[in-house]
Amino acid sequence: MHWDNTTGLGSVVHYTCKYGFYQEGGNNHSTCTSAREWEHITVTCKDIHCGEPPALPHSVRIWNNSTRIGTVVYYECNIGFYNLGGRIISVCTAKGYWDVTTLQCQEINCGPPAIFPNTDMHWDNTTGLGSVVHYICKYGFYQEGGSSHSTCTSAREWEHITVTCKANCGSPPSLTHSEVEWQNGSTAGSVALHHCHSGYRSWRGKNLSICADTGRWQVATLFCREIKPAISKLVVFNERCLRWKAEIYDGKGEDYTVQIVGSRDYQRTFQDVRKRAFSSAADRPELCLNLLPGSNYTINITAVSARFSSLISANTSIQAPPVPEVVFKDVEVPLPSLWLRRSVNTLDPISVYQIFVVPLEGPVEFDCRSASESRFHSPRPTGLYVAAQIPVVDIGRELSFTLGDQRYYGEYYNAPLQPGRDYYIILRAVNQWGRVRKQSCVFWAKARVHLPMTSPAGTSYIIQSVTMIAGGLIGLVAFVVFLGFSCVWYCKKK
Repeated sequence: MHWDNTTGLGSVVHYTCKYGFYQEGGNNHSTCTSAREWEHITVTCKDIHCGEPPALPHSVRIWNNSTRIGTVVYYECNIGFYNLGGRIISVCTAKGYWDVTTLQCQEINCGPPAIFPNTDMHWDNTTGLGSVVHYICKYGFYQEGGSSHSTCTSAREWEHITVTCKANCGSPPSLTHSEVEWQNGSTAGSVALHHCHSGYRSWRGKNLSICADTGRWQVATLFCREIKPAISKLVVFNERCLRWKAEIYDGKGEDYTVQIVGSRDYQRTFQDVRKRAFSSAADRPELCLNLLPGSNYTINITAVSARFSSLISANTSIQAPPVPEVVFKDVEVPLPSLWLRRSVNTLDPISVYQIFVVPLEGPVEFDCRSASESRFHSPRPTGLYVAAQIPVVDIGRELSFTLGDQRYYGEYYNAPLQPGRDYYIILRAVNQWGRVRKQSCVFWAKARVHLPMTSPAGTSYIIQSVTMIAGGLIGLVAFVVFLGFSCVWYCKKK
């Protein structure tokens, strides 16, 4: 009550609601009337209630559930949230409402979890409170120790972990045609030594695999190649050249040595022994040798680094003999003398010179390749014939030959040339080994013997011939007479 403590006529008393109450309605003052009574008042005071305190995002209210004046509400952020700042209480005021609170709750976010070497993270990609990240060692690694999971805490940080992953490369890699000869483990820094299988050899690359700190093997680059003969498919071509298939493993080529041994069936003293060295990086090397003709060769070729040898035989054919140096003559004497000069040749033991006499009557045909070797048969032959066959080994560097000297040269008779006839003299050089024959021909001379009146002894050729026949008949008669006389003498003695 608010008044002046007087109770006389006209005194007024004012009624106000106490603290915590409010006037709901009615008259709140009373006056002392002449009836010596205070006027009736209808004032009604009721408790002040602020109602339910306001809810703030991501927070909870802590209070006694009273809504009366002076009641205090405490606000606290929900689990997973934190107070960014601001007032965390609200009070129910006499005005019947809650005073303002400035609390702001922010969700806890630990941010991206830390990355650890050689691990994979397994999680749901959330970074809020309670989120868990599991760390698993990558393939090729193993967990050596420590905690392997981390949780997002209310301190907005991920729990500290101590996981340690060490490389574990597992079994060493398998290489084609090779095996692991030795290894010292499968952790980082370990090595594995590879070795080619039997029947194979290292061709290129490194034979060491290393376990890297990535948990994977640094694979050796060893390439094993099947061991094949270093020399195969060895053949002779063009009689004097070799070709073969080479197996080169280091890619740098191969050194070869070639040993040559030559012999001849027809020349026991002949021996051609040589040695040659050369290098080649070709897959199919070729080598031409200066082999002598008409010889049997045994050739041994060796691949030096591979220590492999291969043997092959070769037979060289004979060649046409060289034509000797001659001076063509046109002679008109009974006994022409012809000359030649020759060079020594390795095929001299199978070489002969044949001297052909070709009468120039009618068409003249001469085939140097013909095997015909006609002999002199009559005093007046109509065809060509061989006047002489001389082994080349019996000739020095020069030869002087007298045509018609009536001597035998081998099986051939060097008959005198017939007077009054013209002849071509052809020299044929022949090389023959077995059934193989090669020849060269050259015109040596043209000869003509004039018909003389007398022979060198002073008689004509006809008279000389008749005399020879008569002498022969006289000798025959004398022999018959002598034989008859001997028979008579023998009979008388009996």
